[in-house]
Amino acid sequence: MHLQPAESNGPTPVPQPVHEGPEKPLKKFKQYSAGLPFGQPTSLKSISGPTYVTAQTLIQQVAYTLSNRLWTYSPETFDLDVAVKDWFKEGAQNVYGYATNVESMQIRQGAASIALGYIFSKDFDLKKRYVPQSILASSSTLQYLRAALDQLSLLYSVASPFVAHIAAIDYAGASSRLVTDYVSALSLAEELGFGMVSSFSAYEAQHMSLFSTLLACVIPTIHIYDGVSVGRETTRVIDVLDQAGLHNTYKAVQHEISAPGKKNVSLDTKVLQLLNVFNGELGTQYGLFEYHGHAAPDSVLVVFGTAESSLASQVALSLERDGAKIGVLNVRVYRPFVEESFLDALPESVRTIGVLGQVQDTQAVSDGSVRSNLYDDVMAAVTFSNKWTTPPAVIDVKYPRETVWTPVSIAAAFQLLVKKPILQSQEQTDDFDAPSPLQLLGPTSVQQYTFWDFDTSSSANAPTALGQALATDSSKNVTTKTGYDNLLQGGIFRTDIRKSAKSIEAYYSIDAADVAYVGEAGLLKDFDILNGVKAGGKVILKLPGVKDDDLESKLPVEFWKALSAKSAQLYIFDPPAVEVITNDPALETYLMQIAFLRVALPTREKVGLQTLAAVNGMIETLEKLAKVLDNALRLIEVPKEWATAEIQGSIPSLPKDIHVNSFDAFNKIEVEPPTYLKDWKTAAKGLAFKEAYGTKPALRPDLAVKTHTVHVQENRRLTPLTYDRNIFHIEFDLGDSGLKYDIGEALGIHAENDETEVQDFIRFYKLDPEEIVDVPSREDPRVFENRTVYQVLMQNVDIFGRPPKRFYEALAEFADEPKEKTQLITLGGPTKEGNQEFKRRAEVDTVTYADILLEFPSAHPSFHDIVRIVSPMKRREYSIASCQKVTPNSVALMIVVVGWVNSQGRHRFGQATRYLNKMRVGAPVTVSIKPSVMKLPPKSTQPLIMAGIGTGLAPFRAFVQHRAWEKAQGKEIGAVLLYMGSRHQREEYCYGEEWEAYQDAGVITLLGRAFSRDQPQKIYIQDRMRQTLNDITQAYLKEEGAFYLCGPTWPVPDVTNVLEDVIARDAKTLGKKVKPSNEIEKLKDQLRYVLEVY
Repeated sequence: MHLQPAESNGPTPVPQPVHEGPEKPLKKFKQYSAGLPFGQPTSLKSISGPTYVTAQTLIQQVAYTLSNRLWTYSPETFDLDVAVKDWFKEGAQNVYGYATNVESMQIRQGAASIALGYIFSKDFDLKKRYVPQSILASSSTLQYLRAALDQLSLLYSVASPFVAHIAAIDYAGASSRLVTDYVSALSLAEELGFGMVSSFSAYEAQHMSLFSTLLACVIPTIHIYDGVSVGRETTRVIDVLDQAGLHNTYKAVQHEISAPGKKNVSLDTKVLQLLNVFNGELGTQYGLFEYHGHAAPDSVLVVFGTAESSLASQVALSLERDGAKIGVLNVRVYRPFVEESFLDALPESVRTIGVLGQVQDTQAVSDGSVRSNLYDDVMAAVTFSNKWTTPPAVIDVKYPRETVWTPVSIAAAFQLLVKKPILQSQEQTDDFDAPSPLQLLGPTSVQQYTFWDFDTSSSANAPTALGQALATDSSKNVTTKTGYDNLLQGGIFRTDIRKSAKSIEAYYSIDAADVAYVGEAGLLKDFDILNGVKAGGKVILKLPGVKDDDLESKLPVEFWKALSAKSAQLYIFDPPAVEVITNDPALETYLMQIAFLRVALPTREKVGLQTLAAVNGMIETLEKLAKVLDNALRLIEVPKEWATAEIQGSIPSLPKDIHVNSFDAFNKIEVEPPTYLKDWKTAAKGLAFKEAYGTKPALRPDLAVKTHTVHVQENRRLTPLTYDRNIFHIEFDLGDSGLKYDIGEALGIHAENDETEVQDFIRFYKLDPEEIVDVPSREDPRVFENRTVYQVLMQNVDIFGRPPKRFYEALAEFADEPKEKTQLITLGGPTKEGNQEFKRRAEVDTVTYADILLEFPSAHPSFHDIVRIVSPMKRREYSIASCQKVTPNSVALMIVVVGWVNSQGRHRFGQATRYLNKMRVGAPVTVSIKPSVMKLPPKSTQPLIMAGIGTGLAPFRAFVQHRAWEKAQGKEIGAVLLYMGSRHQREEYCYGEEWEAYQDAGVITLLGRAFSRDQPQKIYIQDRMRQTLNDITQAYLKEEGAFYLCGPTWPVPDVTNVLEDVIARDAKTLGKKVKPSNEIEKLKDQLRYVLEVY
């Protein structure tokens, strides 16, 4: 914990509400950017003294204040330059009396060339020769900046001071996670001779930005900081310098280091002198290397990075208090690496030095030939030093970029350096509900709150609004941080809030929350949320319309068990139980905030309402909602016997935190450009005068992906005609399409609507099928695409798909008949009656857009309005069931026809499966390729364990074909274990002869067939797996195989349980104690546990 006391002048007085005059509209809280304090815009002049900021905002303040020009390279949603762009737009002045020019640049090859050209331009104002030029960018952009930075390094003696503030952030390949990327910057600084400075926390981000700018007067410099977590956390910093303070410090330090006798010295000496003068000016004690821990340690961990340094220091001090003889040496200035200062900072007693060095990925971690950048520097310094008679051992403790550090994982890094256990890990105890064995924050001095919800929730902004409201108490320090996973369930987020009398430095997710709010019960099935709640904590679960008697069946047994074991309290939050919420759902966000106050801070609810009203809402409305809150919030009695309840099988493995892949919710609203109806002459002009009209022919110009035309080569049914499930194999001839695909990828089918149904709709709607539709391109609105009405209905508009609520709402605008208009508004609105009727239509009647247009004849939008309000047709993706190395000129799919009869007795079909099933040999089909997580392991000798249910066997046919091809090439291949599940062998043993032939040929090692209904007792795929545990143990654990499951979601828990049992049995045999669920998480990270379920 950062022990910086808050100002002790008491809480800020809250203005009393005024209840006079006309009613004011409710104040709505809106977040503009996760990179801004509480998501709110911040003026340049307001950054001063004790204030709530983000490290990212402070860095931008320094860059804008001291620079002549700023070039920014910020990927979308990273918002690395959101503040400086606002300040430039407002005309805010820098310390030189003019607005710093902010150039927001594209990220591409040759980036930063314009900055280089400006600095060395003949027209460059020489009066600004000594004014810094700055870049704001992420480490993911360094590869594009490299060429220009290389030239700058060579010409630096005649250049302006140059500093690049780099957020260590990138996407981690296949996992799509955001990762803290230092390795890119470390490599670039070493190769180009740049200086490199790291911030250890948000509290020193401003100082290190300033120091890096000063260092840039000596050497081109990179200032790097954690851009995933630390840079975006809102926190209170006491000693923030305003613009004048920055300028005065900058001038004073420059003047001092420019004194006679301080110029003609080595670079290392210049850096040391600069830091000493900097410390003298600010009264700080920064070092090039900073040691924390035992006075005479046996083992020291050398660390570089923001969160890494902060956490390692706190963990070392905590363990030192427990008697562990360990320490940590944090690297603040990595380049130049001043060996003398490094060796001086190392205690003489050290016998083992661990270097916590980041490398690119898990493959680099396991590759013994790959060393971390930091290890090479430490090893060289120690090897050539005379400090020790016997030099200490140096160990490279490598970790991949996707590592998310916690106190326990840092302690595990220390454990690698010592033999004696330094703490008891949770893997060494059977009590998995026990608190983390290493708590850095005092449970009584810090209050912690965590919020989990969908990003579409009406209360999505409520956690941050609560954080800002809590921050109005000047006697407390508050931190807030939000992360998004836009790939799970359409988008979810997690917000953490901490509150304490002392400032808080905890750059890891909350693992002992006082209160956890869960906005959707379905999240309990995806995350082990209770793992992060402290014993005796409180859980608020939003569960509308569920009675107490039904709770047990609505929630997972594991949740009840964990809740009881932790003696936690459960509150059910049921907003529709309050009539005012039913009538006005927009008020739910305020009701949720009041519910949190009542549960988390029951004695401060009155004051809390006033502070909330200052942030969002209106005091009168909040007070009215508080009076009726008891109708929506109830405490549930948790039976004690649930703590000892038996769970069949092992407890399913669930992640304890989200995988952050965005800093903002995914924007699900796409504004459709208008369409225009024209006659055939429009298209004729475009074809006749191609150059004048810029005409370009395209296969499917409406699609943003690259498409190919292939032709049906084979279409055969795999199940008997008398069987109720039509599973068919369809194969396409690639011809000269140029289509290439990899193992595990999916084929996107751009299907067409049924021609008969389209013609019927054209007649009903009285359309001219040959009329031309002019539609702006999705890629470039200035470019128009010409198609006929018939083409649009066949290929583009999902007129026979299921309409969402917003369609009814949009259609109501066109209704002339009052009753129809009222009914459409009800169907599109939030009322209980409308929701029930909409659900019946969608799930029972399965109505289509066309059905609705037929039912409400007075609502007759024009065709271009139909294109606007009806969703576009989406491609349907199917796992490829062939290997191109085996069948280079074809691609195969395995598909089941989707069909049902609705409540009115009408036959309904899945659009794409019906389209493909009707295809005859030779028919053309438009397709595209979609990447997938289903990838083969890197080595052909690594075993494959595959579990496929129904058509989930498709990708495994490709896998087996590839392994057969490898064997035919003379390569050694690993074991292949194939488990398949279906109802009946006689009807659904799809590709059965192929599987048996591959088994006879020695390609498939084990064939586990589960036909669930061929015997009295049902046998599923997990049962066949349990019968072969020894084979799985050998292939999966001993030979480092990869496991794949493809098919429906229902078997995932049971199949995972089998794998966890395999891990537990093997660990017991080896005399180890492990937590199987944690091992599964590790296997996921190694891409050795891969699910593709639907």
